[in-house]
Parts: sequence; structure tokens; C-alpha cells
Amino acid sequence: MMRKLSLVLLLCLPSVAWSAAEINWDMQPFDPDLENKPSLQNGMRLYMNYCIGCHSLKFQRYERTVDFLGIPHDLALEKLVFTDQKIGELITTAMDPEKAKAWFGAAPPDLTMVAKVRGPEWLYNYLNTFYQDDSRPMGANNKVFPNVGMPNVLADLQGVVTEGCVQVPKIAANGGEMRDPLVPGKAITEEKCGELVHEAGSGLYTPEEFDAAIYDLSNFLYYVGEPTRLERHRLGIYVLLFLVILGCFTYLLNREYWKDIH
Repeated sequence: MMRKLSLVLLLCLPSVAWSAAEINWDMQPFDPDLENKPSLQNGMRLYMNYCIGCHSLKFQRYERTVDFLGIPHDLALEKLVFTDQKIGELITTAMDPEKAKAWFGAAPPDLTMVAKVRGPEWLYNYLNTFYQDDSRPMGANNKVFPNVGMPNVLADLQGVVTEGCVQVPKIAANGGEMRDPLVPGKAITEEKCGELVHEAGSGLYTPEEFDAAIYDLSNFLYYVGEPTRLERHRLGIYVLLFLVILGCFTYLLNREYWKDIH
């Protein structure tokens, strides 16, 4: 048994190591909020305007989505559905898979489960780390997914972002920022290359606004990955309460059965 377990661990280690080495980027935390309806609504708006041309959500229906987000059907059909699809249909793309494969080398994947498979943190950082790279066929690269074949479809919102060197605070052994002993309050900096440098005023959004938009888009895709998540959490509380009450009655019944046995 131990030999079989050791073999399984040895077989798993290379894939774990590869996964850890795959991302050479300081991942920023992402805390999804499915109670934030304005965020989810804006995320769906961004998806329908920038993503649906290539990526479908073929396991999700328009009707279920807009009902959860509190969007009236007529408004959704007018502002979010750009084809002749009906409100009860699945969210599919009009792009032909064969043509897409010829254009991009592979058909763009369906994104219904991307946040569940990859994780919402991965998705948020991926969408936030595109940068201009003229050596790539699509003119863009990505820090989380190096040499990605996808163009930066949000470039007009993000603006011009390039890879370069920036001055960052130097970190001491205790984890804090190092300070100049001769100039009170002044941080000691060092040059760090491979960072993303944003050209001010080059996009429709400021970096802060773009980050908020990416949060909303990631939050929406997190919802799509499991639409019943909030309902499952609510039902889970009732199930646990039921089990607690049932446990109390079971204990009392057991004590009643055994009270005359010594």
C-alpha cells in the first residue's frame, strides 16, 4: 500500500512543479462578491461587448443570467443581445469554430467554467496583465499566460502598457520596506525589470478604473461558473442546522433507550 502511495506521489510531483513554475508573476488577490449586483451587471456588459464575439457561455442562458442580475428582459435584449437570439437561449457566439481555428490556430474556448477550472484569482490576474509585445502575432503578451495566442481585446480601455523597468522599494529581511538612514521617511529603492508600465492617458480608463472593470468582469465569470453558489450556501446553513437538531434528538433518544441498562 505504501509503495503504491509513494508511486502516486512521485507521478504527481512533476505536474505540481510544472504548475507552480508556469506562473512567474506576483499574483494579486481576488475576492469575488456575488451579492454585488452592480459589479455583476457591469461584468456582463463588458463580456457582451468585448468577449462574446469569440468566447461563448454555452452552458448559461440569457434568461437565467439577467434574472439573477436583476436586468429586465426587454432591456437585456436591447442592450446586451446583439444577435437575433431569444431571451431563453444559451449564450453562444456567432464565430465559426473552423474559421476561428484558421485565424488563431485554435478555436477560442468556451468560458462558462473558466473561473471554476482556473480559479477566479488566476482569471483576474490574467485579464489584468496584458501588455504590448510587437514580437507576438497578435501584438500582445501576458504575464500570467506567457506567449498567449489571444489579442488584448480590452486595449482601448487599458491603454498602452509595456514591459519595462521601474523603481520599487527595497525589502528588508523582516519583510518591511528599507528606509534611508540619512533622510527620514525616504524609502530605498531598486530597479526591477519585467514590470508592467502604463502610459498615462493612453486609454479610456485610468489604471484604477480599468482594474475595477477587470474585477467586475472576473466577478461575472465567477458567477457564471456556478450560478447556484449563493443558493447552495444558503441551503447549506439550513442543512447544518437540521443536522444539529437531529443530533440532539438522536442523543436524547439513545439516552432513553439505554437508561435502564447498567
